[in-house]
Amino acid sequence: MTTLRLAIVGAGPAGIYAADILLKAERKFDVSIDLFEHLPAPYGLVRYGVAPDHPRIKGIINALRDVLDTGRIRLFGNVLYGRDITLADLKKHYNAVIFATGAVKDADLNIPGIELPGSFGAAEFVSWYDGHPDFPREWPLTHREVAVIGNGNVALDVARTLAKHADDLLPTEIPGNVYDGLKASPVTDVHVFGRRGPAQVKFTPLELRELGEMRDVDIIVHDEDFDLDAASIAAIETNKQIMVLNRVLNSWRTRESTGASRRLHLHFWAKPVEIVGTDAVEAFRYERTVPDAAGGVTGTGEFREVAVQAVYRAVGYFGSPVLEIPFDDKRGVIPNREGQVIDDADQPVPGVYATGWIKRGPVGLIGHTKSDAMETVAHVINDQANWWMPESPSEASVIELLDTRGVKFTNLNGWHNLDQHELAIGEAVGRTRIKVVARDEMVAISRG
Repeated sequence: MTTLRLAIVGAGPAGIYAADILLKAERKFDVSIDLFEHLPAPYGLVRYGVAPDHPRIKGIINALRDVLDTGRIRLFGNVLYGRDITLADLKKHYNAVIFATGAVKDADLNIPGIELPGSFGAAEFVSWYDGHPDFPREWPLTHREVAVIGNGNVALDVARTLAKHADDLLPTEIPGNVYDGLKASPVTDVHVFGRRGPAQVKFTPLELRELGEMRDVDIIVHDEDFDLDAASIAAIETNKQIMVLNRVLNSWRTRESTGASRRLHLHFWAKPVEIVGTDAVEAFRYERTVPDAAGGVTGTGEFREVAVQAVYRAVGYFGSPVLEIPFDDKRGVIPNREGQVIDDADQPVPGVYATGWIKRGPVGLIGHTKSDAMETVAHVINDQANWWMPESPSEASVIELLDTRGVKFTNLNGWHNLDQHELAIGEAVGRTRIKVVARDEMVAISRG
C-alpha cells in the first residue's frame, strides 16, 4: 500500500479538518501528516478570531482537539512557512502539501479619510482582544463615540466588545491586558452601519440576540429603517433565519430606554462615503440608500454625518500571498480548481493544494470548512501520479532540519503544556482560562 507523506501549512480548522479526512481515507493508502503552524498554538481563527464571550466555540475546539489527540498527526508550531521551511524543503520531505493559511487581514474600504488616526481594521482589533501574540499589547480605547462599518458577525463582535462592560467579560478567557484596556474605555455610544436593510443582514440570530443581553447597554434602532420593500418582506416570510432576525430587531423598536450608561445604535440603509477629520477621526459620513429592485441598493442623494472619534471597518477578511505559490491579488486567494492549485496558464501545479479561506475566500461559517476540505482531499487522493518524490521522506528528517536551523518549534505535547498552564492561571483567580499573550512566553512554556 502506498504511503503518503503530507504537509499541511496552517493548523486552524481548515488544516485540521483536512488532516482528519485524510486519516479516515487511510484504507486507500497509508498517510503520515505533519501540520505546520506559524503560531505556537493551534486552532487559528477559532482561538484568535472569535470574540471571547462565545462559549459555543469551545465545542469546536474540543472537536479539533480530538483530531489532534489521536496521536496520528504531528504538530510543528512556531514554524513560519517561507522563513523556517520553504517549498523546496516540502518537496524534499513530502509527497504533497495543502495550504490552509486562511485570511487574517482586513479587506480594504476605499473611502476618503480611511487612513486617519482613529480609523481601524476590525481584524486587527479582534486579534488584539483575542490575545494574538503578533499584535501590540495596547489598544487606543480613548473614544466616547465609535462607528463600526459592516453588517456581519464580525461587526457585531467588535461592537459588542466595545460596548460591553469589561467586568462582564471576566468569565471568559480574555487576557489581562485586554481587560485592563476595556475597563478604562470611556465609550458611551457605538454605532453599527450597514449599507443594506434589516432583511439583508449577515448576522446569525444568536449573535444578534447577544446584543440585547448586555448589562447596562441600551439597543437603539430607527423606525425609518423598517419601511421594507416587497423583496425584503418576501425574504422574511420565506427564510426562517431572516424571520428570526426580523423578530429580534422589531422587538427592540418597542423596548423603552433604561437610561443605560452605554448605547449601541443599529443603522441600516447607510452607504459609507467618508471618514471626516483633519488630524484624526471626527465624524462618519454616509449616504442613505434604498433597494434598487435588483437585490442591491442605490443612493438617495441624502447625506448624513454622525460624530465619532473612531471608526472600525468590518467589511471582510482578505488572504495574504504565500511564497512561491500562485496568488490572486484581486480575490485574496490561491487560484485553484476544487482545491487543486493552478498556475497562470490555468494548469494544475503538481503536489500543491489549498483548502479553507485561502482557497475560497472568507465566506461561510466554520462548518463549511469541513465540506471544503473534503473536496480538496478528494483531489489529493486521486492525484497520486502528480505527487512529488521526496528525497528524505522519513519523519525524523524534518525534525533534524528544523533543529539544524535553530527553529524553536512547539509540538502537540507543548500545546498541552500551554493549555494546562493557561487553565491553571485562570483557575488561580476564579476564571476558566487566561491566555498567555507573548510569543516568547508561549514558546518557553510549550517547550518546558
